Amino acid sequence: MKLKYLLPGLVLAFAATTSAKAATVTAAVAANFTKTIEEIGQAFTEDTGHTIRFSFGPSGKLFAQIRNGAPFDLFFSANETAPKAAIKHGLGVEDSYFVYAQGVLVLYSPTLPVANNAMDILKKAEFRHLSMANPKTAPYGAQAEVFLNNVGLYNTVRPKLVNGESIAHAFQYVVTKNAEIGFVAKSQVVDPASPAYNNGEYWTLPADQYNPINQGAVITKRGAKNEAAIAFMDYMKSPKAIEIIQRYGYNLPE
Repeated sequence: MKLKYLLPGLVLAFAATTSAKAATVTAAVAANFTKTIEEIGQAFTEDTGHTIRFSFGPSGKLFAQIRNGAPFDLFFSANETAPKAAIKHGLGVEDSYFVYAQGVLVLYSPTLPVANNAMDILKKAEFRHLSMANPKTAPYGAQAEVFLNNVGLYNTVRPKLVNGESIAHAFQYVVTKNAEIGFVAKSQVVDPASPAYNNGEYWTLPADQYNPINQGAVITKRGAKNEAAIAFMDYMKSPKAIEIIQRYGYNLPE
């Protein structure tokens, strides 16, 4: 999938019309993308004058809120299923859908040498707890489970698993050392503001051992006529936003 990039001049055009057309947009955003989209949102406001407000949580819960009438103009999920379901149920604008990022799974530990010995550590399973997001509700958890099954270690580590409601909760278990080791998003460990940054080690899971974590976004029917919502979706495809997305450890679809 190829993204359509904004021309640099278009961002300037946004700014030029700010005083007359500044507006507010609300966005429901998957928890794993918190820091990334906050930085993009700040740049968007500086460039356009529009204000954007975020509400973070597990993708499934955010979709449920949208179905129940929550006033969101945009929906940034950690998977493709939820935003496509929004379209199917008449809650999203079909031609606005796109994959804005691909998540990357890592195995992180503040104390164990996972950078070079991840598979041995998983095979021995001598740790007390292994954290991961709930595979039934969180895309990162689902793919961590796929990985464990693919490498034949799910039954080995199953007694040690602790599930967080979201990838954010799974990360908290590890960073607070309630779990010695955990499957988390790469974005959570490469962020300089993260408590995991330069604190412990991480190992990037082989991409061919789990399914791509395509994170899809859609404009909701509520946001279809919101100029700021449309502008932000375009901004997410701009070179400035893409640089931020990649810097936070995400890939982009080809």
